[in-house]
Amino acid sequence: MDHRARLLDEYFGLLDGEMTIGEHKISDLAATYGTPLYIYDASILRHRLAILRDAVPDRVDIYFSIKANPNPAVASIFVTEGAGVEIASGAEFLRARDAGCPSSRILFAGPGKTAAELAMVIEHGIGEIHVESDDEITRLIEIGRPVHVAVRVNPLAEASGGAMRMGGQASPFGIDEERVEEVIQRVQEAPNLTFSGLHMFAGTQILKADVLVGQWRHALELAIRISESVGLPIAQLDLGGGLGVPYFSNEKPLDLDVVTELSSALFAELGDHPAIADTQIVLEPGRFLAGPGGIYVGRATTVKKSRDKTFVVTDAGMHHHLAASGNLGQVIKRDYPVINVSRAGESHDMAATVVGPLCTPLDTLARKGTMPAQTATGDLIAILQSGAYGLSASPVGFLSQPMPAEVLIDGASHKQIRKPGTYEQPLTGLPR
Repeated sequence: MDHRARLLDEYFGLLDGEMTIGEHKISDLAATYGTPLYIYDASILRHRLAILRDAVPDRVDIYFSIKANPNPAVASIFVTEGAGVEIASGAEFLRARDAGCPSSRILFAGPGKTAAELAMVIEHGIGEIHVESDDEITRLIEIGRPVHVAVRVNPLAEASGGAMRMGGQASPFGIDEERVEEVIQRVQEAPNLTFSGLHMFAGTQILKADVLVGQWRHALELAIRISESVGLPIAQLDLGGGLGVPYFSNEKPLDLDVVTELSSALFAELGDHPAIADTQIVLEPGRFLAGPGGIYVGRATTVKKSRDKTFVVTDAGMHHHLAASGNLGQVIKRDYPVINVSRAGESHDMAATVVGPLCTPLDTLARKGTMPAQTATGDLIAILQSGAYGLSASPVGFLSQPMPAEVLIDGASHKQIRKPGTYEQPLTGLPR
């Protein structure tokens, strides 16, 4: 079974030859809300949180990294199920609060926090701030209000197996591992700061269980060493996120059974060490939770031949989904799983290049795609695995194309969670 077929079988359905999401024909949702369109399925989002909880030890607390999808209606699905929220900006703090997350269940990471952001979140009682520089500590001391502080660590060891390495080299992220004890001492000496823990995040988009749990091992060992060195308990240890989802045909999902096996052995070995026996362990995934629960849908406006190639031109493009175009940091541009929603039951065996409406060759959503031979103008085309790093990670103002609507389905219900833009006002805010 190929990647596209596996996703269709696992998360979606077919009715009268058309693709469905939850209890809904996508064509019905497109008729109601227009295209282009983002659709999120609350049942898939809950499922992703549930399977992760089942895969890790009970002492692990899960926070949703809201940068993956900052729509409060999406984040609220996880918050309602008991997850906290990890943020990286003052605006994300407000989004997390809009999602119903108590301030005490919000963690604030990021290398460039401003004094204004810090003052705002502290005023509202944020749970913990993860400091990443000496300047940031100075800002917190100058603000003068009590706050719990964790130290984000830039590890000496380089992460391997992920799509983006965030450790083992000079970095704007975190405090270099060799300076952590010194920085903790400064936090301890500040009258308004309480040292509460460590934050490790060495890589992202990890699909190999041994690599992921290997990073967790390093974090636990480091926490033990630092606790013993500074003579302080580690109240909370944030292992970061990094759990990946498969986007491309050669990728396989993260094996959660292996994660369970390896993490159980790890915590059995190290978890009862006196330095961390009472430590709260945190995971903060984003794409793993939200990615499979969303799709981006456009309508074919033109199907044309140019010399020896078939092009399917849609009203959906890189301005709404930069990652799917291969222009969000990818070195090699590979295709996300793309499917003809209107003919999902037909064989996708015709080579086709799927492009958006923008006047740039960068606006390509499938370079080596396949579509049914009967693909025609008016067909709906969907990009799967689009619940994370989609709209908010894209150049939405480019060529002044209107924003797409966002829709959340939950069983038989569906609701618009972002209004679409118009020609007069192409960029829209979130409903409040």
